[in-house]
Amino acid sequence: MNIAVAGKGGTGKTTFTALMIRALIKNDERPILAVDADANANLNEALGMEVQAKITRVLEEFKDKKDEIPPGMDKINYMELQLSSALSEEKDVDLLVMGGPTGSGCYCYPNDLLKKFIDKLNDNYPYMVMDNEAGLEHLSRRTTQDIDALYVISDASARGIRSAGRVKEIVDDLDLKVDQIYLVVTKTTGNELEILQDEIDKTGLEVIGTVPRDEEILEYDLHGKPLIDLPDESAVVESVEKIVEKTVLAD
Repeated sequence: MNIAVAGKGGTGKTTFTALMIRALIKNDERPILAVDADANANLNEALGMEVQAKITRVLEEFKDKKDEIPPGMDKINYMELQLSSALSEEKDVDLLVMGGPTGSGCYCYPNDLLKKFIDKLNDNYPYMVMDNEAGLEHLSRRTTQDIDALYVISDASARGIRSAGRVKEIVDDLDLKVDQIYLVVTKTTGNELEILQDEIDKTGLEVIGTVPRDEEILEYDLHGKPLIDLPDESAVVESVEKIVEKTVLAD
């Protein structure tokens, strides 16, 4: 199952992604392939993992050294070997970090190899969870397979809901193959959904759940503690678990 999470910066999408992975692990749905496709990559910190290398750096090096492939190895096998070196592996989660924008020049060929590599790699995991940037750049490049569930994250503000609506517009305009798309409203404290209902209706998105504002998240971020280590009784953990049960783990 391929899962993607999108939303503008500051809405809590990386927190949601990490806690979704936590919920899947708790339900013994593992191993999981996590892909950090946000240029401002920090999913590894939320998961408590070290980054081996960034994919965009591998692509740049391949572009610069594609004529220096060792004898007896073709371009595809060489590229797969280099991409494999960027995979950070843990007991329950393996992580790929895409990195920031690539440099000048054409990356069509290496991007095509990247898509084939992720497609092949993905066969080894029951779940792939991608933390995406708001522009869905990596989805637009078709560097992943079809998406079964896309969660659009918005904070409890009219501006955030409008931004979530633009994500849906991108999905529709690019005719991306997304089976289910959901809206998750974060940092709620009370009756924000009622106040924002008109804005939500304009997006055409279904609100699948909310995630409350939680001071414990700020405390963990302050001390650099992995969010995946939040306690079971955390209100944020419980809210994400309910969303996962209603969607990904639903019968």
